[in-house]
Amino acid sequence: MNLPAQIQDRSVVGELASAIAVESRWIISDTAVMTWRNLIRYRRSPELLLFSTLSPVMFIFLFNYVFGGAIPTGNLNYIDFLMPGILVQTTLFSATQTGVGLAEDLQKGMVDRYRSLPMARSAVLGGRVAAETLVSLFVACLMLAVGYIIGMRFHGGFWPGFAVPFMVAGFAFGFSWVAAFIGASVRNAEGAGSLMFFVVFPFTFLSSAFVPIETMPGWLQPFTSVNPVTYAVDLGRALSQGGPILTNAWPTALWTLAFTFVVGPIAVWRYRKV
Repeated sequence: MNLPAQIQDRSVVGELASAIAVESRWIISDTAVMTWRNLIRYRRSPELLLFSTLSPVMFIFLFNYVFGGAIPTGNLNYIDFLMPGILVQTTLFSATQTGVGLAEDLQKGMVDRYRSLPMARSAVLGGRVAAETLVSLFVACLMLAVGYIIGMRFHGGFWPGFAVPFMVAGFAFGFSWVAAFIGASVRNAEGAGSLMFFVVFPFTFLSSAFVPIETMPGWLQPFTSVNPVTYAVDLGRALSQGGPILTNAWPTALWTLAFTFVVGPIAVWRYRKV
C-alpha cells in the first residue's frame, strides 16, 4: 500500500541529488574559470610574483646570517629551524592578496560585472582563494630550494619533507578565507592591505617561527603556544626535521578547517551583502 509513496520519495530524492550535482558542477566550473582569471594576472604582471619571492628570500638571508648566530635553537642548525617559519610567513603574506584583490575589484566595480553574469557568487571568492593557494605552493617550493642552497637539510625522511610545501599551502588556503572576509568588509584596497598587515604581522612574529617559545617572556608564552601559526610552523619542523607529527598535525588541521568552514561561509555571506 505504501509502494507509490516510496516511489514518489525516491523520485524526490533522485531529483534533489541531481539538482545538487548540477549545481556543484556549475560552482566548480565557475570557480575554475575565476582561478584561471586570477592566475593570468601574474602572467601579465610578472613583477607581482617577483616581489612575492624576493621578500621571503630577503628574510631568509637576513635572519639566517644576521640573527642566526644570536638565537639558540638547541641541536638544530638555525637555517633548519628558520625555514618552516619563513614558509608559513611567506604563504600568509601571499594569502593577503586574496583580500587586497577582492577589495580592489569592489573598488573598481568588477564585482558589479560579475553579478550581471550567470555565475555562482561563491566562485569569485573561491577563484581568488584557489589561485593564491597555487601561488603559495609555487613560492613554498622555491623557498625550499633557496634554503637548501644555503644549507638547509631534511632530516625527517623523504615523504614527510615532500609534504611540507603542500601542508603550508593547505594552511594558506584556510587563511585565505580570513583575507577574503576582510577584503569583502573593507571596500578599499589600501585599507584591506593595512588591516591584513595588522593581522598577519603579529600572528607571525608572536609564534615559534623565528625564535623558540621558551625564550619569550612568561606572560607571552600562553598566547604563542596556541597561536595557529605556531602549530603550522611546528608541524613543518616535525615534517622536515623529525619530531611529533601527529601532535602538531591535528591542531593545524582544526585551525585550517575552522578558517575554511566557519570563516569561509561568513566571507561569502559578507560578499553577497556588499
